[in-house]
Amino acid sequence: MNTVKWTFRSVLPLLAVSVLWAACSSPAPGPPPPSIDPVARVDPLEIPFASPVEFPESWRFTAGAEPAAGRRGMVVSTDSLASAAGLEILKAGGNAVDAAIAVQFALAVVHPVAGNIGGGGFMVARLADDTRIALDFREEAPGAASKDMYLDDAGDVTDASWVGHLAAGVPGSVAGMEAAHERYGTLPWDRLLAPAIRLARDGFVVESRHHDDLSWGRESLSRLPATAAVFLPGGKAPPKGSTFRQPDLARTLETISAQGAQGFYDGWVADSIAAEMKRGGGLITKQDLAAYRAVWREPIEIDYRGWTVISMPPPSSGGVTMGQILNIVESSELGSLGWHSPEAIHLAVEGMRRAYADRNFYLGDPDYVEMPIDRLLSQSYADSLAETIDPDHASRSEEFNRVPLESTQTTHFSIIDEAGNAVAVTTTLNGGFGSYVVVRGAGFLLNNEMDDFTSKPGVPNAYGLVQGEANAISPGKRMLSAMTPTVVINPAGRTELITGTPGGSTIITSIFQIVSNHIDFGLPVCTSVDAPRFHHQNLPDVIRYEVGGLDPGTVGTLREMGHELSERDGISGDVESIWIAPDGTRYGAADRRRDGSALGY
Repeated sequence: MNTVKWTFRSVLPLLAVSVLWAACSSPAPGPPPPSIDPVARVDPLEIPFASPVEFPESWRFTAGAEPAAGRRGMVVSTDSLASAAGLEILKAGGNAVDAAIAVQFALAVVHPVAGNIGGGGFMVARLADDTRIALDFREEAPGAASKDMYLDDAGDVTDASWVGHLAAGVPGSVAGMEAAHERYGTLPWDRLLAPAIRLARDGFVVESRHHDDLSWGRESLSRLPATAAVFLPGGKAPPKGSTFRQPDLARTLETISAQGAQGFYDGWVADSIAAEMKRGGGLITKQDLAAYRAVWREPIEIDYRGWTVISMPPPSSGGVTMGQILNIVESSELGSLGWHSPEAIHLAVEGMRRAYADRNFYLGDPDYVEMPIDRLLSQSYADSLAETIDPDHASRSEEFNRVPLESTQTTHFSIIDEAGNAVAVTTTLNGGFGSYVVVRGAGFLLNNEMDDFTSKPGVPNAYGLVQGEANAISPGKRMLSAMTPTVVINPAGRTELITGTPGGSTIITSIFQIVSNHIDFGLPVCTSVDAPRFHHQNLPDVIRYEVGGLDPGTVGTLREMGHELSERDGISGDVESIWIAPDGTRYGAADRRRDGSALGY
């Protein structure tokens, strides 16, 4: 299959029947998980999943897990209820954009740590007719925002960009979903919100992931009475097995269903947001809400070894920065170095180091900042950077940094429909539960996206990114993002991979690794998603890797080469990928780090 060498078990002809499996599962023998509908299933041995590589013994997963499979459509998200909402729309005759809208609103109900109507995000798609789109529904700075608004009298950065009302930017998610529906949707708008409204009004059974998320955020959520009243009934996270209802959120969704985006940016919902801002010292006004618009942009397209990688342009830094990394490593035979060998990791890290230095200095909102995108993505520029890489020794990040120095919750979903429309959406509140501020009477959380601006050049934000003037705060400006929703087209012109992840500043490097795993190393989709990940963002000058993700010998060799390494806390991302096989079968891989859900039919 083109440049990728896959190791398959025998693939027999697949029946055109529904196939519903949740996430990637272990290849151990046993019956498949129960489906939502009593339908026939494909034998697991008919699915390509055997891995050409092995993971370190210390890693939490084994390679070679089985993907979900479907002949007609596939939805992969972080939550089974949200994936089921998207699948419901596909089965009702909706296309992938319709399903994406349904998933977005469902996640606002069942995944409040990141799913949202009070945040923003990006959509990248390649439609069946080869239309390639990038939709920017990123949040904006309120009209009263100012460059130094998060500095105290001594000029030091406060935490007001992270916690509380002042941290919120003008939300974009509802406007983005309406813009997508107006241009590419097929089913009626109210039909797409129906699953989310049911989940909010009638409630859903609390599973471990919901309980654990709310327990994790309990201390911060409990600080604000309106927030605690919604998410901590009785002062604690809803217990597992209980039914969690959100009547205020249901009312808001019903208003949006009946009135479209106007029902959010005007009327009683807008009044409620403005009142909440005034109550807590925030800046968003009704005028800010009325002025918000989602923006259609030209996607970033990168040619990598004959494959076309489509991703998001600024104000997301994802497409440009990932494109630079790919261009830098393309001059070498990365695949021949061996997956996760010290040499391959060294080369990838050196590409990351150089690309992030450019990201932090040049990139920002294209409506406010001129950026040399063509030069940054030119192969000649990448080759000049590649020539500075010593294959045996680590570089020093200070050599590439141009930002003066002083002494991660998002979610992603991937969808493909029967016609071949492929949609990748990454959406966020920024930090887990955003600003922790619930709009009273409306039942939804507001983002803390203002922290993604440069509060002060040279001072790290919550994700450790050291950024410059290009991303400084300005009224109406969109803050720089790392979100990297991505669609990959193979050399024959066929859509082959849809992917994306949360993870703050690690998003870009995670998706680079997913793309490289697929093209350079031929990893099956579940193995690629389950594989341990590493990250470097120029500053701080350290390779961070997941606990148990690198074997001691590899770590030792990289240290001998001059790299500093550190095992990170928690996980790197929550990747949701779809691989489309040559026979058209859709294989879904939801990240087992978060027990995600891949549903196909």
